Amino acid sequence: MKYEWRKTEKNLYVPKAEPQLVTVPEQKFFMISGKGNPNSEEFAEKIGVLYSMAYAVRMMPKKGYTPEGYFEYTVYPLEGVWDLTEQGKLSDSLDKDELLYTIMIRQPEFVTREVVDIALENVKKKKPHPLLDEITFDTMEDGLSVQMMHVGSYDDEPETFRQMKDFIEENDLEIKTLRHREIYLSDVRKTEKSKLKTVLRYRVQNK
Repeated sequence: MKYEWRKTEKNLYVPKAEPQLVTVPEQKFFMISGKGNPNSEEFAEKIGVLYSMAYAVRMMPKKGYTPEGYFEYTVYPLEGVWDLTEQGKLSDSLDKDELLYTIMIRQPEFVTREVVDIALENVKKKKPHPLLDEITFDTMEDGLSVQMMHVGSYDDEPETFRQMKDFIEENDLEIKTLRHREIYLSDVRKTEKSKLKTVLRYRVQNK
């Protein structure tokens, strides 16, 4: 039976539309970083190469190589960790050109450096792109976090973040870093803005 992250890891990927505490374990990712407006062509290109790598791993058995421990699974959703440049932090309004980001796609536990190297070689042969050389394979562990499902336009996220910050304050917690994570559950190309679903997450600690 195919592994479905939406069903098996509901606590991480299908939170309620209200703030909640969660502990996020160490996870493996394909990542690529950058600076600037997420509406840019460069950002779209980076998403494209991430998915090329993710599907190269997913389809390996059909290409004649089955990694040790491989199992059928649904490719994980796109995620992003967001911050601002120092100049951006000084601005009274959000300047998207001053955004710093690392976008990523989680990988199953069976993925090793050897698997990554094989996937990269396959993608470079079939779908070469200069940005492939910027992709890294690493782990990330959020640990104790507050998260919430945001439904609607990305531009309306500040209200959801406000609710999360109120929850953090009420529960004697504090945000570890203003960098936050977003998990994109909807295809922005096919979904109305009012129906977009995004998991928003802050890393927190006790005061």
